[in-house]
This record gives sequence, C-alpha cells and structure tokens, in this order.
Amino acid sequence: MTKNHGGKRPGAGRKSGSGQFGEPTVPLRIPVSQKDRILRLLAIPEQPTLTITQGWPSGAGIFFPSIGAPHLPLPQFGHRISAGFPSPADDYIEDRLDLNEYLIHHKEATFFLRVKGHSMTGAGIHDGDMLIVDRSLNADDGKIVIAALEGELTVKRLSLKSGRIALIAENPDYPPIVLKDGQEITIWGVVTSVIHKV
Repeated sequence: MTKNHGGKRPGAGRKSGSGQFGEPTVPLRIPVSQKDRILRLLAIPEQPTLTITQGWPSGAGIFFPSIGAPHLPLPQFGHRISAGFPSPADDYIEDRLDLNEYLIHHKEATFFLRVKGHSMTGAGIHDGDMLIVDRSLNADDGKIVIAALEGELTVKRLSLKSGRIALIAENPDYPPIVLKDGQEITIWGVVTSVIHKV
C-alpha cells in the first residue's frame, strides 16, 4: 500500500533565503524575557555607507599627471627664507628638486582638481586653487578628501567618529554635512597638496 500524504514534499514551503533577511535563517531558543531586546537588535536601522572607490571621478575639471613628463630638477637653496623679520641670507645650492617627484608619490593613482568655492579656506584651500589628490591613500578620520555626495563632488575634511560619518568644512559659514541613515558617499581620494597662486 502506497502513502500519498505526510512527509517532506519537494518544492513545498517557502524558498530558503527569501525571507525579510534575504539569507537562510536558523531557529534559536532565547529566554522569553530577552525576546523584545533581540527583536530590537534585529531592527537596527541601516547605517550611512562610506565607499572608497578604485575608479576615477567623471566630470569636467579633472586633470591627470603627464605620464611622459621630463625630469626637471631645479636649484633648491639650503637657506630657509624668513617669513618674519629679515635675516642674513647665503646663496649656496643644497640640492636640486623636481616638483613632480616632490608632489606626486603615486603617479598612476593621482589626479588634479581645481577648487570652486570657499568652504575650505581655513585649511589653506581657496577658490581657484589646484588640488593634488591621491586615491591610493587611506581615507582616515581627519583627512581632507574628495567625496561624491548625491552626484556632486566636494572637498571636505572627513570625520569618522562613534559610527557617524560627516564632511566638515573649514569655514564657519558652512555647516557640517552629517550623513543620514541609508545615505551614501563615495571617496575619490585624499588631498595631499594644494597649489595656490600668489
């Protein structure tokens, strides 16, 4: 006699991983007194997302170092120039300096951006300045970075404290940009130098 009911049926029931967590789950016994606490933990809201990109930013105003730039060492005087009171000077050449070697440490990972705006004047970054950006460096807390937020590039100081991600201006006229739950920013690189014309 053949049984046609009971037991496991192929294809029956909910497919594994199709629930609210999007992955397979396991049963777990917990004390009744801890049930609400566990449910609250599972309901943690989505955190802001910080992405470190390996690609290149798109858009106008982005320049790349010349791959075939000639070696151009220029005289470097050993005497430090006084920015305070005048002091006696000497004229011996201590060394020769190539600005490409001095400013660009990772040629394949470096790009330039010209600044528009005044939010970073306190960091010595002014409207019209040229930034040297290295995307091979870690975007740590306190670094000045190029960030893409809602499709717009901006230069700000990165703040990563107590699970909070914020972009901090160096000008009191500009409030901090604090990422909200579920909001994303992409870091395009770390600013290493600024070229400022006088």
